[in-house]
Amino acid sequence: MLREAYHKIGVLAKGNHYAVYDYLRAALTKITPVDCLYVGILQGANRVRYPYGFDSGAYDDPAVHTYGPHGQTAWLLKHRVTYRYAYDNGAVLHAGVMCGDTSRRSADAITAPMLRPDRDGNSQVFGMVSVQSYAPDAFDDNTVRALEWLTDLLARLLRRDADDREALRLLPAGDSTTHPVTADHIVEHLGSRVAEVRAMAEQARRDPADSAHQLALIVRACEQLQSELIEMTLDLDDGPEQRFLALTPVEQEVALHLAEGHDNDQLAAELGRSPHTVRTHLRAIFRKYGMATRHLVAEDVCKYVAR
Repeated sequence: MLREAYHKIGVLAKGNHYAVYDYLRAALTKITPVDCLYVGILQGANRVRYPYGFDSGAYDDPAVHTYGPHGQTAWLLKHRVTYRYAYDNGAVLHAGVMCGDTSRRSADAITAPMLRPDRDGNSQVFGMVSVQSYAPDAFDDNTVRALEWLTDLLARLLRRDADDREALRLLPAGDSTTHPVTADHIVEHLGSRVAEVRAMAEQARRDPADSAHQLALIVRACEQLQSELIEMTLDLDDGPEQRFLALTPVEQEVALHLAEGHDNDQLAAELGRSPHTVRTHLRAIFRKYGMATRHLVAEDVCKYVAR
């Protein structure tokens, strides 16, 4: 079954992550009953974007959640190994945001991390695949190994796609698709895909005899579009967030006042510090931001605050 999944996922991979996620779930369902499955990808300092979810036989809408210090995501970041419900009777799982049917508590779960090497060669978590059951003791060791194998396959696919995008960005300017995603890109993509769905709906209206088939295609197209939009936001420029979080707490306070347009004397009065201390903090901020003027730094901080 896993060999079959390897070959089929390789065929589906080109430009259609939704189909890959969906087939990964179908492959795992051949091995074990699956009540709930989701794919999560980390972004920024404390967010997880879920481009694909499946619960109780139905597609679950994509979502974005902020994670805290006690839930499953924090556990994965700390340990960088697969989490099993049996480790703590689900304490970590239930400490975080619930997925799927929030009126029911999962009674068994396995969550495998997606890993990539950092600059020092250490493995870092960039996402996860979680399978859950509303019945206790649903997953055995074979299920764990299968999920880990499929998750690693997915991680390698997503890493390869990210590497390809980065390689394109290193080329001379000219192809707008190689630059960070903007609101205009998202609107253009959404408009194009909605036009495709509208065409399907028009076909269903013209041919009532084939409407059931056309409606099924429309539903799947909408699911894919939802996943695509969540994934597009992963490519939004997160530079302002990364730069702001690289500052010390005191430097962040200075930067926030700087973004409000305060001069050095006003900064000193607001912070209760000497002008000399303020200048020292500003030099450190400019160095970390790689920017030479307070106007550029203030503009960048405003982008972070408005995210």
